[in-house]
Amino acid sequence: MSGRGFGPDSLLADVLDHAEARGVIQRTLPGVVNSPLLIQLRRRTLGKITAAGPYARLSPAQLDALWRELAALDAGDPRVRSDPPPIRPDPHYEPAGTPRASAGVLSAPAAGEVWATWELALAGPDHGNPFADVDLRARATAPDGSTRRLGGFYDGDGIWRVRLLPDQPGRWLVTTEATTPSLDGVTVELTAAAGAGRGPVRVADRYHFAYADGTRHLPLGTTAYAWTHQSEELQEQTLRTLAESPFTKLRMGIFPKSYLFNANEPPLYPFEPDGDGGWDLTRFDPAYFRAFERRVADLAAIGVEADVILFHAYDRWGFSDLGTAADDRYVRYVVRRLSASPNVWWSLANEYDLLFSKTADDWERLAAIVAEEDPVGHLLSIHNCFRFYDYGRPWITHASAQRIDVYRTAENTDQWRQEWGKPVVIDECAYEGDIDQGWGNITGEEMTRRFWEGAVRGGYVGHGETYLNDREELWWSKGGELVGSSPDRIAFLRRIIEESPTGVLDPLPSDWDTPWGGVASRYLIAYFGFNRPSYRDVTMEPGTVWRVDVIDTWNMTVDTLPGTYSGSFRVPLPARQYMAIRCVAADAEQNHAVSVDRP
Repeated sequence: MSGRGFGPDSLLADVLDHAEARGVIQRTLPGVVNSPLLIQLRRRTLGKITAAGPYARLSPAQLDALWRELAALDAGDPRVRSDPPPIRPDPHYEPAGTPRASAGVLSAPAAGEVWATWELALAGPDHGNPFADVDLRARATAPDGSTRRLGGFYDGDGIWRVRLLPDQPGRWLVTTEATTPSLDGVTVELTAAAGAGRGPVRVADRYHFAYADGTRHLPLGTTAYAWTHQSEELQEQTLRTLAESPFTKLRMGIFPKSYLFNANEPPLYPFEPDGDGGWDLTRFDPAYFRAFERRVADLAAIGVEADVILFHAYDRWGFSDLGTAADDRYVRYVVRRLSASPNVWWSLANEYDLLFSKTADDWERLAAIVAEEDPVGHLLSIHNCFRFYDYGRPWITHASAQRIDVYRTAENTDQWRQEWGKPVVIDECAYEGDIDQGWGNITGEEMTRRFWEGAVRGGYVGHGETYLNDREELWWSKGGELVGSSPDRIAFLRRIIEESPTGVLDPLPSDWDTPWGGVASRYLIAYFGFNRPSYRDVTMEPGTVWRVDVIDTWNMTVDTLPGTYSGSFRVPLPARQYMAIRCVAADAEQNHAVSVDRP
């Protein structure tokens, strides 16, 4: 109704789009307008913004004056955004009498490999809106008689695709099931032979990970959110850097990013333009997704898992608030395109709690869609900012946590393992760098310390780098090159973990001031972090003989003490920070090789 003013229930977006109201906010809450989170805050109400966080600084009298001033303005007619309903496939998309299974087979290899992506490509109809008017699926019958439900998708130019990740050797039968005749009932066969692929990563031993073939996987991750939205040259540099790094997982967003040091436009967009300056949310741009999945395949070739982020809040294009029907359609399309890629992990969101337009019910619905459309059952989680999601939810395979304390994060790993009963991956513990944001200027020493703290407590900590340069090509977002000091130390830690008899570390009974981790009675590590003892008295249960190493985690050296030890003994230390002790049972020595004075 005309004449209605603004108040606590008004969206910040509506207030900032009103010239007079924006002036009031600029004067009263300048931190809101100047915040790097402004785009995310637009979908939040003024009441919530002023009630918590860094903007809750007004006294009751000041807040009352703000509401009175905003209420006196003429806000005009309130804008109500309609959320279009889901689009159902058109039962009359093709003319009556169209022959069943008449679509041409463009590609259907008769031979494939276990854990290698196989694809059926069909030449089919392209009139109307193929993205919305037709639903293409397929039934894959495995050699053992079990079946898989596959989702197909339109890839532009009259091309339709169905992808399969064979998990058994032998003869497979794939038959399409479509809502339109020409694409329905196409049947092809393939024979999958054993190959070199290890398969997707699964949870193993409750708190750890392994490939489908049983090979241990250590998710030593890093982050380059928007690397696929940069120039080809920069993307290639990112791949070269990763191939030479210790990192085995990369967090990356499907949607482009708008945030600090991210002002460039991407070369492609996920949707076609609608002609009015917006997007046609019913039509995807296949070229955009082909470019993305090509990079996922490039990561697989160098042994890196793609932790694919479906939603994030750092957005100036409207992709973070598409509406329910468009969100669902987008998730189905993405999962159908990528679920046959062996190296994919799903992350529903980066910092889900900054996507203010989505509720817990929305996330649960979207998780169900991922599960429905992914016959492989890739790992699936959701990432937080200020508050944890309920990582106990059954669909969540592992915790994907961000620090919620400025200083303590990795120190909580063993507690979180017990609380959630799942692997703990701290995907964001802050970034090594030098920008003005507190999350992006920790030292390489502190990054390395957090990795070690998480590792000896049985978890996995993620890396990021935010060193500023003239090109504003910060690794954490755009990729490029790594210049920090922590990656080499993380590589050293990786080797220490891999030398464990089990290939992983689990938390062990610890001292009040020092965490111990490893493999009980066989491979023990005590980590001292920023403490710097000149010695440590160690007491072991009787009956085991130990070889003892002094590890300098920063200088990347391992010094083996002469002789063997048992019972109670003293370990001399150099009174430096970032030291560790490793005790290896003498009868388990063959399970690891100690390397001295090399990274």
